[in-house]
Amino acid sequence: MNAPTHHHPGDTQPLPTTTLLLVDGSSYLYRAYHALPDLRSATGYPTGAIHGFVAMLKRLREQVPAHIAACVFDAKGPTFRDEWYPAYKANRSPMPDDLVQQIEPIHEVVKLLGWPVLMVPGVEADDVIGTLARVATEANYRVVISTGDKDLAQLVNHRVTLINTMSNETLDEAGVLAKFGVPPHRIIDYLTLMGDAVDNVPGVEKCGPKTAAKWIHEYGSLDGVIAAAPCIKGVVGEKLRQALDWLPMGRRLVTVELGCDLHSYISGWPKMDALPLLAPDLSALERFYARFNFRTWQRELQAQEALERSPDLFSTDSAGPDGADGTAPSNVKTPPTSPTPPSTTEPVRYTTVVNAQDLAQWVALASAASVTAVATHTESLDPMSAKLIGISLSVEPAQAAYIPLVACESSQLDEAQVQALWGVLLPWLESPSALKVGHNFKFDIHVFKNCGVNVAGYVHDTALQSYVLEAHKPHDLKNLAQRHLDKNCLSRDDLCGKGAQQISFSQVGLERAARYACECADVILQLHTSLIAMLRGQAGLDFVYSQVEVPAAQVLQRMERTGVLINSQLLRDQSSELGQRLKDLESQAHALAAQPFNLSSPKQVGEILFQQQKLPILKKTAGGMPSTNEEVLEKLALDYPLPAKILAHRSLAKLKSTYTDKLPLMVNAQTGRVHTCYEQAVAVTGRLASNEPNLQNIPIRTAEGRRVREAFIAPAGCLLLSADYSQIELRIMAHLSEDATLLQAFEKGLDVHQATAAEIFGLTLEAVSSEQRRYAKAINFGLIYGMSAFGLAANLGIERSAAGRYIERYFERYPGVKNYMEHTRSQAKARGFVETVFGRRLWLPEISSPNGPRRAAAERAAINAPMQGSAADVIKLAMIKVQQSLDAQQCATRMIMQVHDELVFEVPQEELQWARTQVPQWMSSVAQLKVPLLAQVGVGLHWDAAH
Repeated sequence: MNAPTHHHPGDTQPLPTTTLLLVDGSSYLYRAYHALPDLRSATGYPTGAIHGFVAMLKRLREQVPAHIAACVFDAKGPTFRDEWYPAYKANRSPMPDDLVQQIEPIHEVVKLLGWPVLMVPGVEADDVIGTLARVATEANYRVVISTGDKDLAQLVNHRVTLINTMSNETLDEAGVLAKFGVPPHRIIDYLTLMGDAVDNVPGVEKCGPKTAAKWIHEYGSLDGVIAAAPCIKGVVGEKLRQALDWLPMGRRLVTVELGCDLHSYISGWPKMDALPLLAPDLSALERFYARFNFRTWQRELQAQEALERSPDLFSTDSAGPDGADGTAPSNVKTPPTSPTPPSTTEPVRYTTVVNAQDLAQWVALASAASVTAVATHTESLDPMSAKLIGISLSVEPAQAAYIPLVACESSQLDEAQVQALWGVLLPWLESPSALKVGHNFKFDIHVFKNCGVNVAGYVHDTALQSYVLEAHKPHDLKNLAQRHLDKNCLSRDDLCGKGAQQISFSQVGLERAARYACECADVILQLHTSLIAMLRGQAGLDFVYSQVEVPAAQVLQRMERTGVLINSQLLRDQSSELGQRLKDLESQAHALAAQPFNLSSPKQVGEILFQQQKLPILKKTAGGMPSTNEEVLEKLALDYPLPAKILAHRSLAKLKSTYTDKLPLMVNAQTGRVHTCYEQAVAVTGRLASNEPNLQNIPIRTAEGRRVREAFIAPAGCLLLSADYSQIELRIMAHLSEDATLLQAFEKGLDVHQATAAEIFGLTLEAVSSEQRRYAKAINFGLIYGMSAFGLAANLGIERSAAGRYIERYFERYPGVKNYMEHTRSQAKARGFVETVFGRRLWLPEISSPNGPRRAAAERAAINAPMQGSAADVIKLAMIKVQQSLDAQQCATRMIMQVHDELVFEVPQEELQWARTQVPQWMSSVAQLKVPLLAQVGVGLHWDAAH
């Protein structure tokens, strides 16, 4: 082994012009593996590290232009450092099996991407990189090393730079000094003093980064620190003196070798052109990507190969729908089409319809089709105010038309032409027998309503189809087209831009707008064909889609359109009161802190609580600072007054900004109501989300939160009726687990929490105290959410051992529940998903993750998801049943809100008695479980009174 020869920063040779690009492959193996979730191919082969590694290399080639490069990995077997120090790296855990399986494919794909791969037995990857960097700099090359390893900072000089593609960090000489507090040529001294726990290299005990940098700054070098050791005071000084005999070996171990013999591993060495960075092998890469299901990259290569084979394949010429004589209709503007994958054999025919005659031909085609894809194109995305600019239709794959429906410069139409188009289109839009498929058709129905059009015939929705099939994945058109059609298509942001540079849809040129619009409709139709076939083959999923999600979307659209009446003045009064209370709390907090500070600033709160008042630090942030989150403040508030004031201030400030200030501003000027948007395709459990405003997160456990609900009022002559399922998730647990004791409690109509307390504490029902019932309620709901003994202890404020005994006693009394949980976990691991009572699949991609916390979270979700998902299905079925019944009886009662397991209605006084009886009966009859469903009702002039 040649002696290392490190370079000083004083070297004054000319700056290099050619770059050697080096990748620390061994460092990035682990970083790629831990950065991504547990990705797997269709055969179950782990692919996360492969995907991460390829993404890093692709990004690196874009960022750093180079034609000379190498990707360096550690070779198997011991190295020279093991001979020097047998305990070197002795405490490293074995490489995870999932990562071991990915090593060979990573080596394979790196070569296919054009990189020379180096593995030199007997030395580490760092030493190979160091040697390559030395030889390159001596030949006046610039060297860029891609790594996440701090040890390689010792190589940095005015020719050598480190970059980290995962954190976008670049370290030149100034960067090393700023990050570590020492210049590159002192990194070896710095590492020697600190040691390296990962490699099991001892340093000076209690000497961390700050102390090491301080000593080197004060004494100049490691040798200077050693010379000054007798004078350095304190415990750390004593630890330094104890380590003096070790430090020479420590320095030897952390020093990167710069003289490795590479002749046997690089043909033509030491000439740098022996490491050419080649062009990727596209055909072999495509096969590799196909093998591991990297579909996006596979599609990119297919398009690239197709362009190289035939640049004329993606011609912008296209034709419209054939007329009776086989020619395109007159006055049809045809925009250029998007590139399509080479597998597409049918030519794309996208047209722009600008006269009534040509539109009539399209309406005839749509009327004859079994289903027509419809996409609306609007000025904004607010359902209640979105202005329709145009619609697009598709009746066959690769055939679509864009119909501009406003008179503006970009459409080149006048009012008379627009009215003529509407005259042809309107009967077809409002025909229930003209079957339509959309993507989020709930929004489309709103848009047509804004135009005064009562559109009918929507029977399918590709967003909902995707959601039912793969709830855990994105459902926007762009993602779905890539995932299911191998097609790259434009998004609205691609067309209109984002942020300050965003333009409205009407400002987009007609050709570009038409191309985008036609592609939307075309993609919707093709997706529908593919996704509906997948659903039809699985009875449970087909039921959830066709009998739950699609009819629920129709009901939700009506609820959104109806909106909720609110008392804006009451909210403004509440805002004023909350503002005064916030000022009072702020003054009290300042007095407790003995100084003013910003209660909304985590940094200032942390300084007051932990630096000045010396409160215990319970948790740290990812950046290493003491946490001041809600959980921490709640614990501290049990013993200290200041955290309690800060917590109360935060709670009221959030309530004020989110609801009492904001809700009056969200009242629709035309309706006088607030109109939320219910999102179906968001929560993986099937639960609905509510946005703009979020009606599902208004606090109900605080007096202030309940006061906000007082502002949700009934119109004159009506009352609000709230119908809420009672303990629905526990009832579903009883149904799924078939636990005899739990089933019996519900059958008898017992208070299930009281019954659980009686079982756990060995008491009669009458002897159960309110505190014991509270404990039982926490256990019942905690176990549904997979709560551990630790979590239960924290929830109840008791010892962990006591919480463990309660859980043990619970499972002794409810063995069916324990068996269900164990069976569900094992089934989830075997299948990768769990199911609701109705067949909805709840996917758990992390259930077999090698990452412990992720896997544990997935196991908890496996327990809870069937219950939460089944409850979501039940409430949607209830909405459908109730709305159908109200329509059948031609009632004036209107459903206006859905919040978790609760439905809220506006009921005219004359229908009140009937509704109080009928609504809970309808809700209780939507599913036949092994225990009865029970819905409870309340009535009042406002929401809080009705709840």
